[in-house]
Amino acid sequence: MTKAEDILNREIARMNLHLPALRPTLSQLLAEEEPSVRLRDGSYHHFRRSELEYLTGLVDGDECERLRVPIVLEISTLHRGYFRVRGRVEVKVIEKVLGTYSILDEKDEELYPRYLLPRIRRVLPTTTTYAFIAE
Repeated sequence: MTKAEDILNREIARMNLHLPALRPTLSQLLAEEEPSVRLRDGSYHHFRRSELEYLTGLVDGDECERLRVPIVLEISTLHRGYFRVRGRVEVKVIEKVLGTYSILDEKDEELYPRYLLPRIRRVLPTTTTYAFIAE
């Protein structure tokens, strides 16, 4: 790895200190009195209970056990003008928020235009987060 790549990777790691150390499931967070998660920088991020309950209405059956929160919206150097969401249940939630969900076309990963970020963050401000990825 060149020195420039090393510097870039360290800077991206610094920019991602706001990410959670571990992403609990929706059902785990709903069981907590004050739902929160510890971040990589040692601080805590608190979730709005109303937002977690809203997510419960978007998923079916055991998907509460599989939905990891916060949902990570990946900003990549590879896909300019787009962001990526990974995970079948996570993609399903984002598509339901956007009104584009189709039961016949469920995906494990999807790219979305960046102009949709504010729309998602307006609906899910505490249960989504950005991650910066160098690819």
